[in-house]
Amino acid sequence: MTSKLEQKETPQANGAVLPVVPGDCLASPERGQRAEPSDFLGPDGTGVEVVVLESRANAKGVREEDALLENGSQSNESDDTSTDRGPEPASPLKETSFSIGLQVLFPFLLAGFGTVAAGMVLDIVQHWDVFKYVTEVFILVPALLGLKGNLEMTLASRLSTAANIGQMDTPKELWKMITGNMALIQVQATVVGFLASIAAVVFGWIPDGHFSIDHAVLLCASSVATAFIASLVLGMIMIGVIIGSRKMGINPDNVATPIAASLGDLITLALLSGISWGLYKELESKAYVNPLVCAFFISLLPIWIVIAKRNSATREVLYSGWEPVIIAMAISSVGGLILDRTVSDPNFAGMAVFTPVINGVGGNLVAVQASRISTYLHMSGVPGDSPETAPRKCPSPCSTFFSSDVNSRSARVLFLLVVPGHLVFLYTISSMQGGHTTLTLIFIVFYMTAALLQVLILLYIADWMVHWMWGRDLDPDNFSIPYLTALGDLIGTGLLALSFHVLWLIGDRDSDVGD
Repeated sequence: MTSKLEQKETPQANGAVLPVVPGDCLASPERGQRAEPSDFLGPDGTGVEVVVLESRANAKGVREEDALLENGSQSNESDDTSTDRGPEPASPLKETSFSIGLQVLFPFLLAGFGTVAAGMVLDIVQHWDVFKYVTEVFILVPALLGLKGNLEMTLASRLSTAANIGQMDTPKELWKMITGNMALIQVQATVVGFLASIAAVVFGWIPDGHFSIDHAVLLCASSVATAFIASLVLGMIMIGVIIGSRKMGINPDNVATPIAASLGDLITLALLSGISWGLYKELESKAYVNPLVCAFFISLLPIWIVIAKRNSATREVLYSGWEPVIIAMAISSVGGLILDRTVSDPNFAGMAVFTPVINGVGGNLVAVQASRISTYLHMSGVPGDSPETAPRKCPSPCSTFFSSDVNSRSARVLFLLVVPGHLVFLYTISSMQGGHTTLTLIFIVFYMTAALLQVLILLYIADWMVHWMWGRDLDPDNFSIPYLTALGDLIGTGLLALSFHVLWLIGDRDSDVGD
């Protein structure tokens, strides 16, 4: 009987085409060689039918995952026709609710305490002269914190997928992924940091009609320097976390993004506050310092572009990965405008300490879910495929949260972490006497309602968005998380501001809002 062999050709970064043979078929030819007709002759000399499936190209040109998938599905080289396969990376999909929660809990709490620390810092620095007289710095806060999330969480999602399917198993592959991705995020951080400063100037000018060239240059220098340094530090931490989690047998999708966020908000906000304060002090005597800082970081752009362009794993993202981070920056800037208008009102000064917390928690949880769904889909094919694992185009809330599949299970686990997590964070803020707000029962009810509603909306949007992008040939690792974290900033800031306004209107004097 004539046997059949299904073969899928996978385009590689260097232009070679390698046959990928399923494990229950004949052993594949040696790696790096195109299969010859004689390689597929049966034992009796009869021919074997070969079906070649042509993979669809990414509509946005994002093809770096094609190279990643080869290592996740290729058979081991063998001198005989044995169908035994070598050890594959542990699948993150066969997980129970308990194992998901156990792996997510510690980094989630660690990330939450990082956002609490960031909130305490913002509560202190909002009284500094630079924040009083250059109020547009408040607009930069969600934009730059969101940029950190956009770049580092996207990096974490991309590297987690690569680690799970075996792309980072050899030192050469590991070094290639590190250099390309670090150069890429430096390019993105510098450009988007510059655009964020322009957005802050525009959003600050529209309501008041006031424009200062010195303040505009100050915002530009502060934003670009903060984005560059924060991305460099956090990118190195992120790579270390992913390598360490793989060595410890932990799924990087569960821990990478929260751990990155644990220090991300604090480092980014501290850098922004310190750099903007120092540059503000230099305005009086050394006005030329601000333009020089801007020029220095922008002059480094060609170096990072060349490095990222030479790396096949990041070349396409360098061209096609701008849309999500720029749009996300604009969305976060709207949230920053809400923060600027609210915190500037003495009645709502206490809101500053809670904003990084509610935004950070929501962004961390939805980033974990998006990264998990993306890895789940990558194990079934390439962007543009429609595997059986890809659900409906417009999911219902019940299927998102109450079905039996692993993604619904993780959504329930992440949603259930919101209330206990925020209670711990609120208690920590109260113990440290931050926020100028007494935690009354009515305040906690309004705050928890806003936090639960934020995460509920984000998890549902993530379920829809990741699958929608997959069906449109877009890699969710590169495109979904920037939108989701930016929406988390906007929704969180808006709901928190609404809660403070309602509390003020109903006269919750016991909570001392704004004292």
